[in-house]
Amino acid sequence: TTEIYTLSLHDALPISTEFDEIRPYNDEELPQIFEELIADPAFQKAATDAIPNVPFELLAQKIRACKSKLDFQETFCYGILWKIAADHTDGLTLDHTALPDKSKAYTYVSNHRDIILDSGFLSILLIDQGMDTVEIAIGDNLLVYPWIKKLVRVNKSFIVQRALTMRQMLESSARMSRYMHYTINEKKQSIWIAQREGRAKDSNDRTQDSVLKMLAMGGEGNLIDRLMEMNIAPLAISYEYDPCDFLKAQEFQLKRDIEGYKKTTQDDLISMQTGLFGYKGKVHFQTGPCINDKLEQLDRSLPKQELFSSISACIDRRIHGNYRIYSGNYVAYDWLNNTSEFADHYTSEEKQRFVTYIEQQLGKIKIPNKDEDFLRGKLLLMYANPLVNYLAACQ
Repeated sequence: TTEIYTLSLHDALPISTEFDEIRPYNDEELPQIFEELIADPAFQKAATDAIPNVPFELLAQKIRACKSKLDFQETFCYGILWKIAADHTDGLTLDHTALPDKSKAYTYVSNHRDIILDSGFLSILLIDQGMDTVEIAIGDNLLVYPWIKKLVRVNKSFIVQRALTMRQMLESSARMSRYMHYTINEKKQSIWIAQREGRAKDSNDRTQDSVLKMLAMGGEGNLIDRLMEMNIAPLAISYEYDPCDFLKAQEFQLKRDIEGYKKTTQDDLISMQTGLFGYKGKVHFQTGPCINDKLEQLDRSLPKQELFSSISACIDRRIHGNYRIYSGNYVAYDWLNNTSEFADHYTSEEKQRFVTYIEQQLGKIKIPNKDEDFLRGKLLLMYANPLVNYLAACQ
């Protein structure tokens, strides 16, 4: 921890160059990047797949007409994302009332369900409420092709570098933290970041202290001052159905059965595609209040680790308490625990629908020595855990 804080106090490079490797493109850089994308055959194919029935020449013309990142998002991403919502959800909603000051820049710290859509859906919902889109923290492990890296930086993403040595990781984290503080305080631009690295495979969403440690590396003052600068707003994302649930269950068995099992780049691409185009049921985003009120009350003389644990727990309570609980969550809990404790929260039709869904997802898993009981248990756990955490947070 001492090394982390020492690193963050080093003299920063000038803003113009320090963040060049990780930041979104500046608007004046876009014309050059647009030409590079338009000339890339892989991007051409992806664009025509995403927007069929429109000649690529016309798409290229529209791309060149965009003068800013927000222009690009409103011209392309907004329509594509609302089409995904229309085709693959039963409704997409946001309740932002816990954060009444819409002019303020927030760091939305959320549970993580979908690699692309969590931040994408948040941005289009914010636009519809008259707010700006968010800058997005995205791991470089997902940027498998050069055109994807360019596209996400056009789309207001900044890069989280992974697979570094410990020393490189500290330096990279300190730079990213300085960038995020600069974005909130100087650019007055909101940010979305997941509460942990990767998605919680069992939907038992917990904030990793390491995320808060990274946020506290930039800024001025003590640990609490630095975190208060970031206006952290817990955000609960509730998918009625997770289209990647069967892939996550499958990964649990493969990790159980194969020593040292690791997912491949191809697995990540399948997850992205399944998440985008799989059925999600209802999807709801709910902001909790900014945690600055709680940070104010903390005893700043406590050991740092104790402070981080306490702040993580506060974020978790505000995420868990703001979940939207669906009938399937109650069915999953009762089924998993062989009880009828929550039977008054679902009808026999809702129960049958959920049971049918789980068996269908189970049927999609094609692996050797398929352990159906184990896999079904993992699927049910994914839907029961949000209810367990919601009830604990509301007590």
